[in-house]
Amino acid sequence: MNPAVKPLVEQIDRVLLGKQHQIKLSLCCLMAGGHLLIEDVPGVGKTTLANSLAHGFGLTYQRVQFTSDMLPADLLGVSIFNQDNHEFSFHKGPIFSQVVLGDEINRASPKTQSALLEAMAEGQVSIDGDTYTLPQPFFVIATQNPLEHSGTFELPDSQLDRFLMRVTLGYPSVDAEKAMLLQSTQTLALQQLINGDELLAIKQEIEQVKVADAVIDYILRIVGKTRSDSNYAHPLSPRATRSLLAASKSWAFIEGRDYVLPEDVQAILPAVCEHRLRGSSQTQAQSLSEQLLHSVDPLG
Repeated sequence: MNPAVKPLVEQIDRVLLGKQHQIKLSLCCLMAGGHLLIEDVPGVGKTTLANSLAHGFGLTYQRVQFTSDMLPADLLGVSIFNQDNHEFSFHKGPIFSQVVLGDEINRASPKTQSALLEAMAEGQVSIDGDTYTLPQPFFVIATQNPLEHSGTFELPDSQLDRFLMRVTLGYPSVDAEKAMLLQSTQTLALQQLINGDELLAIKQEIEQVKVADAVIDYILRIVGKTRSDSNYAHPLSPRATRSLLAASKSWAFIEGRDYVLPEDVQAILPAVCEHRLRGSSQTQAQSLSEQLLHSVDPLG
């Protein structure tokens, strides 16, 4: 593992026991400049992972608890009339942070969910005819409960596609859960291990990771399979193609290499593709991504 990210992986692993693969995927997503969706049942550590990522990068962040009565202005901000100078002044909302932790995003109404769309896509928001640039780097780390849970609203396809990755945590193993029970009840102090300048340097290194034509052709065959096979009702978009490439380069960097292997594509494919393939259930989405991995030959 790359020594630049190993301490951060180990720190989060001490908080979220037994989930090192999901931790690496989450770091891969953020270092590739993408937004992260963490989906699972309540109580398995979604918010813990999100908080640990924000603290580890040492970036300014806000945690927003999404609720059914939340309004777009609660997220973006609001213009308030100033009696002294008889002008409206804009009060920024929590979206104006480098890391926005959107907890239980699918409990908010579609109107409030859509307020995130421009921010995630363009790094800016438009309010009352004015455009405001968001701080950089800008990450959205959102958590959501499965749709079968009460009080949830399905995220639209356009917004799901803005998330570079979706990670599911699942229940811990017996050993991990026992270690959690035996662990001290005191909250572990999370340290900033990567600052803004270091993150920028890492992103520049990731951009320089080499990708052979054979690997690019492999990615294109994967995407093409979803567009030509009727089993895939929601084919992968060109944005998904770019996401596969960006995530593969980031994963190769985490593994300590400056070149991408087909195994890197395979490692990140489920996290990048399953929420875009939009199976009728999580199990079906996993089955679709497994079919992709088995039906497309890396060697052509």
